[in-house]
Amino acid sequence: MLERGNRTFHRKKITISFFLCTLVLVLLFFRLVYLMVAKADYYAAKAIELHERERSIKAARGRILDCNGTVIADNKTVCTISVIYNQIEDKEAVIDMLCRELGLSEEYVRARVEKYSAIERIKSNVDKETGDRIREYDMAGVKVDEDYKRYYPYGSLASKVLGFTGSDNQGIIGLEVIYDEYLEGEAGTILTVTDARGIEVEAAGESRIEPINGNDLHISIDMNIQSYATQLANQAMETKQADSVSIIVMDPNDGELLAMVNVPEFDLNNPYEISEEMLLAADISGGDAENLSTEQTQNLLNAMWRNGCINDTYEPGSTFKIITAAAGLESGVVTPQSQFSCPGYIVVEDRKIRCHKVGGHGAEDFVHATMNSCNPVFISVGLRMGAETFYNYFEQFGLLQKTGVDLPGEAGTIMHKVENMGEVELATVSFGQSFQITPIQLLTTAASIVNGGNRVTPHFGVEITDSDGNVVETLEYPIEEGIVSKETSETMREMLEMVVSEGGGKNAYIEGVRIGGKTATSQTLPRGSGRYIASFVGFAPADDPQVIAIAIINNPQGQYYGGMIAAPVVRQLFENILPYLGIMDYNEEDIAGISLSGETGNEE
Repeated sequence: MLERGNRTFHRKKITISFFLCTLVLVLLFFRLVYLMVAKADYYAAKAIELHERERSIKAARGRILDCNGTVIADNKTVCTISVIYNQIEDKEAVIDMLCRELGLSEEYVRARVEKYSAIERIKSNVDKETGDRIREYDMAGVKVDEDYKRYYPYGSLASKVLGFTGSDNQGIIGLEVIYDEYLEGEAGTILTVTDARGIEVEAAGESRIEPINGNDLHISIDMNIQSYATQLANQAMETKQADSVSIIVMDPNDGELLAMVNVPEFDLNNPYEISEEMLLAADISGGDAENLSTEQTQNLLNAMWRNGCINDTYEPGSTFKIITAAAGLESGVVTPQSQFSCPGYIVVEDRKIRCHKVGGHGAEDFVHATMNSCNPVFISVGLRMGAETFYNYFEQFGLLQKTGVDLPGEAGTIMHKVENMGEVELATVSFGQSFQITPIQLLTTAASIVNGGNRVTPHFGVEITDSDGNVVETLEYPIEEGIVSKETSETMREMLEMVVSEGGGKNAYIEGVRIGGKTATSQTLPRGSGRYIASFVGFAPADDPQVIAIAIINNPQGQYYGGMIAAPVVRQLFENILPYLGIMDYNEEDIAGISLSGETGNEE
């Protein structure tokens, strides 16, 4: 009985096992059918991926063009040299050829050739002639792919505005980084099929996903004006042995920037090569430069790339009296006919603040005080307004916010808080000391005061077009109307014209042309260091401004007054660009040249 029971149990066990095996086989069959039919396309694609090798194709970066359509940032065809380990047949021959053609060390090349990887880049940005020679060797495992390298036809011109790109063609500084999303384009790819060993299957050929080129950026810079302004800046820097010179030229009515110069500039096609001027300024000889640490090198490069017009602040000195005068007129604490007396100083609390004219200007109205750049009178105007009212005009004029210029790293105004502005602080601010602003902020605010009272946004970008010239986007910038009344704006234009025709800015005067402007000579901190900043803001025509410019000379040697050395720079600039812009027509023979050192004029 027991034996019969065991046999029955074993039969049941075998039956169950058979059933389970059959079930598993059926499930596996249906799973196989599912994978081979329903998921066939998916796994076929996966199989191809395992045997595909992908190489990137750079997109051509969009060009940058000036207002005349001149290309100022372009592309050069270059090559990227790579090796594929599994495809190399003669390793030593490949190493020898690459070392010879690319000028690289054997150690460097061997490490990459012998590295087991899908693809190893040897060198990028190789000139096309060298790439073509390497391709002609037709060596297995060596790949030569053409791509693009940024090229700047004008070298260092407008270098701190344009900026440059990195090894992957991405923007690093300047307009290149601000408008990177428009310029960069989309990379393409090259796909090749390989066998299990990683060897390319020639019969399969290669497939390409073509890159999409970037769009072009059209900017407001006029390279003719930029070039001439750069010449003047270099001339002033050399003549006055200055540390640096900055010039900005702008349309005061819409904020379009026609030129922005910061000398010394740097070579855009070799942006990582530290300039001789930078090494000299850092007191580093050529031999010492080779032993600089990575940190020292980077600090020098950052200083070389720095755009002083927007990244740096300074005490503006008497050019800021444009703002003080406008605020005083707008608030009603002063009129052009208001009478003052300047004994050569003014006492504020316990502080005796002197006028630049030691003996004083005596009796004068506000117009002549502006022409004379009289510190005691402007201090009086500031004190009449009081700290809170004056501070409100800083806000109204836009001085406490950034200009919004389309360049990276714009610095903000460094100003006392209103609750910390006592009478002494208010007095010094009134004539442009004890606070700091950027050159672009000063010029923009001055432009907004003389253009009828509309706060403009300084900018370079005008429009984006595709490679066929079709407009993709027209760039727009805000304008805030009514920061001063039209009456105040008109009065300011008339007063500033008299500064040039009869006052301290007479070295900017041009026969037959109505020029308005204001000079400045400010001392850098610490006081008594003997370091000065000479500057001049000028606009033309004075009755209907179409162009405004600022020239700033940092630490000039010898004569350092703004009216003597900065005003002539703007005069020379206007002599050339006003006829070019069609703003004024006159014969060059009728203009008597004035040297950069100047001959006449108020010390301011």
